Amino acid sequence: MMDDFAQSLSSMLNLSEDLVYNIILSIAFIAFSYLIRWILIGVIGKRLGKAKEKYYWIRASKYFIGTINFIALIFIWASEIESFATFIGLIAAAITISLKDLIINFAGWLFLLVRKPFQLGDRIQIGEHMGDVIDIRVFQFTINEIGHWVDADQSTGRIIHIPNGKVFTQPQANFNQGFSHIWHEINVLITFESNWKNAKVILTEIVNRHAASLTKVAEKKLVEASKKYMILYSRLTPIVYTKVKDSGIQLSMRFLITPHRRRTAEQAIWEDILEQFANYDDINLAYPTQRIYYEGKGDSLENPLA
Repeated sequence: MMDDFAQSLSSMLNLSEDLVYNIILSIAFIAFSYLIRWILIGVIGKRLGKAKEKYYWIRASKYFIGTINFIALIFIWASEIESFATFIGLIAAAITISLKDLIINFAGWLFLLVRKPFQLGDRIQIGEHMGDVIDIRVFQFTINEIGHWVDADQSTGRIIHIPNGKVFTQPQANFNQGFSHIWHEINVLITFESNWKNAKVILTEIVNRHAASLTKVAEKKLVEASKKYMILYSRLTPIVYTKVKDSGIQLSMRFLITPHRRRTAEQAIWEDILEQFANYDDINLAYPTQRIYYEGKGDSLENPLA
């Protein structure tokens, strides 16, 4: 039946019967493959509860069907080419020259699939761009940007599409992979006249109250990460360091936090610091000042700088 249809169509279009047959076979195969994909997505998609699993399934099926169609079309049309190897060589050379960037981006996509330097949901920085990965495609991946003009690590509202080939030329920082926690520091500057020892005790209590609970979770994550990466820390518990600065004594609270909780944790800690310091007259936050001396007078005027 298909042969008869190909014969009649070839006579109408004034084309060779083999050419029309290959065209019909190609269209039929592509239509059938996408029908199978549509059915599988409908059936399996209902059984997958998580949106992330559905996303990976839809993407994987799309790439698989596309690859199968490409291979099938090569075999279908191979008989029409007298020197198939020569033809493929010429096509490959032309593609390599004219579509170099696309090939590099495709290679970058394969690298992302195999090596997995980052995955959906990871917070990364690549070059000058930082954000949460929300999509990974054949030629580019997409991040929801954070930082820049927005203080701390919160979204700017911009979506940035980055070519996959950048993974070969730009360093990538992953906030989630391996050791899932990051070190964060909050610097508190107090005056030289303040009771810095008492202030350090207060800050130690505050940072332990807000961050010590993360230590046990971090220890488990560190054990898992050490199996894959050479990550070694001798101390994971919060600590307060002391340092003398030009305008006062700096007490630095260092603690572990998950990347997405950095700003909320810092806000809670600062509010606690302000409430606690308000109860002590001998602890004052330092700020830049300017001291002006008048000629011939022993007194001076001290003004805070804006």
